[in-house]
Amino acid sequence: MWNFSFSLIDFFMGLLGWVVIGFIAYRIYQKYEVRLRIWKVVFVILVGLFSFSINWNAFDTLIKISILPLGVWVLYVVLKRKEGRWQNYRLFAWLGFWSNFLFLILSLLSIPIQQLVYPPDQPSTYISNLDEVTVVSIHPSASEFSIDKERLLEQLSKVSKEKFMSDEWYEETFLDVEDNNRKEQFPYLLVDYKSKWGSGLESMIYVEGDGKGILISTADQQYYFRSEISILKEVDDSE
Repeated sequence: MWNFSFSLIDFFMGLLGWVVIGFIAYRIYQKYEVRLRIWKVVFVILVGLFSFSINWNAFDTLIKISILPLGVWVLYVVLKRKEGRWQNYRLFAWLGFWSNFLFLILSLLSIPIQQLVYPPDQPSTYISNLDEVTVVSIHPSASEFSIDKERLLEQLSKVSKEKFMSDEWYEETFLDVEDNNRKEQFPYLLVDYKSKWGSGLESMIYVEGDGKGILISTADQQYYFRSEISILKEVDDSE
């Protein structure tokens, strides 16, 4: 079914962002003659992060662009009640707001890195660990088959990417419900597979009736691949 793992690229980019923020905050802190409490500095930075943002979709990735410094405004209203407090924490509040743009830059940088390390148009990105992989029938027209792990592993590097008519498949699958004798193009579903570690990718993988085609469906894209031989094998009743 759906396969999920954390994105290693996003993790390291986020960690890098916080390291940069911590370094800048430390340099600002050193310039103060008044010794501020560390936990208050951290709290002000975190509150300063809050902002009114607009969403922008870039390369199938949701990007948030901060527009209004809501957190800074709240801190100003609260801290100005006591003389000198806003002046002491003002730079840290704005550091929190401008950190949104640092994370934005890192997010944009992570897109090409992610695609380079985990190519989205390669089946091996979505099917990496085959230890527990199985295939299940999802349509009455499907015959009794099991997955041939050795063939699947062998064909992952040999499959060819081809154009897939998703609209036509949708019409035949969901709109033509009166024809009970029709043959489903993808009557099998691959389950219990694992994507490449650290990719953070989710997918559902359908297997074509002849066992030579696989359809990898993600939240944003569909990729259709054809192999030279079938990755299915007849079920051995003796097993």
